[in-house]
Amino acid sequence: MAFDALETAVQLVAALRAPVGQVAQHDGDLASQIRRAASSVALNLGEGQRRSGKDRLHHFRIAAGSAAEVGVALRVAVAWGFAEHPALVEAQGLLDRVLAMGWRLTHPRP
Repeated sequence: MAFDALETAVQLVAALRAPVGQVAQHDGDLASQIRRAASSVALNLGEGQRRSGKDRLHHFRIAAGSAAEVGVALRVAVAWGFAEHPALVEAQGLLDRVLAMGWRLTHPRP
């Protein structure tokens, strides 16, 4: 599942390219924060995939937190009028998948 989550996170980054470009025209700091958080999702999933024990879970938790940050940042961008919801449909769908996978990775069944 971690590999699927990583691939979905990379797809999320690609889907965010255009919307984040729109946000950057209005608020460079917010655009940068979205980029950093989305990159953190993929990077921490990739690193966690190669770790074990609590260290692995730690990276998955960071990825899940960063995914939540992306979601809130996109809501803020829409609220400010820097991006429109229709432009975010693909990214939001991928983000929802990453968040669901992140939940499963951070709450493993006993």
